[in-house]
Amino acid sequence: MEAIITITEAAAMQIKDMMKHNDEEGAILRVAVHGGGCSGLSYGMGFTHEVEEKDIELTLQDIPVVIDAESAPILKGTVIDYKQSLMGGGFTIENPNAIASCGCGSSFRTAQNAGKPEEC
Repeated sequence: MEAIITITEAAAMQIKDMMKHNDEEGAILRVAVHGGGCSGLSYGMGFTHEVEEKDIELTLQDIPVVIDAESAPILKGTVIDYKQSLMGGGFTIENPNAIASCGCGSSFRTAQNAGKPEEC
C-alpha cells in the first residue's frame, strides 16, 4: 500500500531531533488537516501518545505516524520536508491536492474541500 504522505530524510532528522530534545521519545507524530486559515484548511503536526479508533497508522523513516481518516484523502500524495536557510529552518508541505493557498502559505483548499475560511 502506498503511503498517504512522504517524510523526506531532512524532515525525519528534524522530527527525531525534536522528539529527543522535547522528551517526546516514544511519541507518535500526528499529521492532520483542520478547518480554518485564510483559504479554509490548515495543516497540523504534533506529537501524541494516543491512537484514536479511526486513525491510520504508518511508520515513515522509522517514525510512527498517525493520520485521522478524514484528513487522509486530503493529504494523499503530500510530501513533508525540512528546509534550512539563512533565516532559519522550517517544515514545508507540498500537497498535490491543494488548488489554492493564502499568501502566508499556512492554509489551503482542495477541489473537493474548501474548509472553513477565516479572515487573515
